[in-house]
Amino acid sequence: MRVLVVEDEQVLADAVAVGLRRESMAVDVAYDGDSALERTSVNDYDVIILDRDLPGTHGDEVCRSLASASYPGRILMLTAAGGLDDKVSGLTLGADDYMAKPFAFAELVARVRALARRATPPLPPVLRRQGITLDPANHTVERDGRPISLTPKEFAVLEVLMRANGTVVSAEGLLEKAWDENADPFTNVVRVTVMTLRKKLGDPPVIRTVQGAGYRI
Repeated sequence: MRVLVVEDEQVLADAVAVGLRRESMAVDVAYDGDSALERTSVNDYDVIILDRDLPGTHGDEVCRSLASASYPGRILMLTAAGGLDDKVSGLTLGADDYMAKPFAFAELVARVRALARRATPPLPPVLRRQGITLDPANHTVERDGRPISLTPKEFAVLEVLMRANGTVVSAEGLLEKAWDENADPFTNVVRVTVMTLRKKLGDPPVIRTVQGAGYRI
């Protein structure tokens, strides 16, 4: 899952980003509205966490612009303006959800995951395929009842592949969904991560390489 955090309070923005990365999400950060619009013009985010009172382009205008362009990602407004009128205004602009500051981080994670499920074809909260059970909310993976310990990136790659529901995901697609914008597209990080993931999942192998196309379960 790929998330954009748009927040002008840099300490808060960076803290949210670190926390979401620990949940195996790929996270980019923008500290103003102009940067947010620039990033959304070149990246497809599943969820955008958007503050309203932003320097440059105001958060309301960012939300309105994305909604009018039918941007596929879901928008979660996260702002200090938490009154009923503020919430109604934000949702009217095109936001999909609204949270007031201060907030509980666990609730933020739950809402981000719920919005991400709405950004793609509906899938159950717990994913199951080929004897593998992946629970994003509890961050657990099992194969035939055996717990498997994965790094955040391995977990993210497995989640992307399982959400693809048997279709092929290219290496570029995995890089886009499981890594942030700082990832080097010319490295072999995807191949190495898939290789270690295969080893941890054990036999018989469930991740198949489709020559020249990518990977699928």
